[in-house]
Amino acid sequence: MKIDFEKMGGLVPAIIQDADTKNVLMLGFMNEEAYQKTVETRHVTFWSRTRNTLWTKGETSGNFLDLIDIKVDCDNDTLLVKVHPQGPTCHTGTDTCWGETNTQQQDDTLMFLAELQDFIDWRHSEMPEGSYTTKLFRDGVNRIAQKVGEEALETVIEATSGGDKLVYEASDLIYHLIVLLTSKGLRIEDVVKELQQRHDPNWDAKRRKAKASGEMK
Repeated sequence: MKIDFEKMGGLVPAIIQDADTKNVLMLGFMNEEAYQKTVETRHVTFWSRTRNTLWTKGETSGNFLDLIDIKVDCDNDTLLVKVHPQGPTCHTGTDTCWGETNTQQQDDTLMFLAELQDFIDWRHSEMPEGSYTTKLFRDGVNRIAQKVGEEALETVIEATSGGDKLVYEASDLIYHLIVLLTSKGLRIEDVVKELQQRHDPNWDAKRRKAKASGEMK
């Protein structure tokens, strides 16, 4: 990820967003050192323009911002930092620096799949040392595909043997599938879109028509 720290004299704005609720929590500034510390510690760290020093959010209050993902905008000079806040974000005690309540707009646990996809995308772009996901990407698509096959088999065995770890094995399968999709330039949302198209009552008729016309092999 290329970040232009020079445009604003060594600093870039960092918009802090709750990874679950999608609400904006605060705005801070990072220099390159703050960015690197954020990535290394997984706790969001800023550059304080008033104190002229690094500061990690929560280092005195305990209200850390646990890093989930970082994206840079189209001009490479603004960061979108997705986090899990440990308590109120604002020093005044409110959830956000605008006095808003940080609540989930939609009670949908399936939204976590998009968050997990964002996290795996970040692993793919940054390739941090010591990460199992990084190791998978470095091993290559053949090894990742092999792991998907292994996890699929373990899921089938667990389901047919009457074991109590079906959810555990299925979770491994979905995680490795997302890694495989990412390695091929795809996202889990691409799979969802395909399923949405198939949910169309006319999908099967369209598929047969396309196949008969030679458009689909």
